Amino acid sequence: MDRTIRIAGEMQRALTEIINRDMKDPRIPPITSVTRVKLTKDLQFAKAYVSIFGSPEEKKQAVDCLNSSSGFVRSMLGKRMIIRQLPKILFKVDDSVDVGTAMDRRISEIIAEDRSKEPGADDRSESPDDRNN
Repeated sequence: MDRTIRIAGEMQRALTEIINRDMKDPRIPPITSVTRVKLTKDLQFAKAYVSIFGSPEEKKQAVDCLNSSSGFVRSMLGKRMIIRQLPKILFKVDDSVDVGTAMDRRISEIIAEDRSKEPGADDRSESPDDRNN
């Protein structure tokens, strides 16, 4: 396995723990988790994608708070990970859960529309001789 992938996985776990246990800022909702960490090959920079349960305004506020607290987060990360150089962290909102939920809702709507169509609509394609048999 690639070294950066291993480090990113460990960093993801550590960041989630830091956000949920060590940060006491009320702007960060209690249901917040790091879903993915992308590291550059030289380990200088990291993008941490965060899933936040809340309104769009709450999500923006929480990510702004995390980015402004990145120094504190890095210092806590340094206590949990043995790594030569800690990357600079940029937090971003991960909307994949919202996108998945919207897709699931749309699929359910399409299925309901299909079921609500007239049951005889498909019979029109048959020839008149086939209907009599």
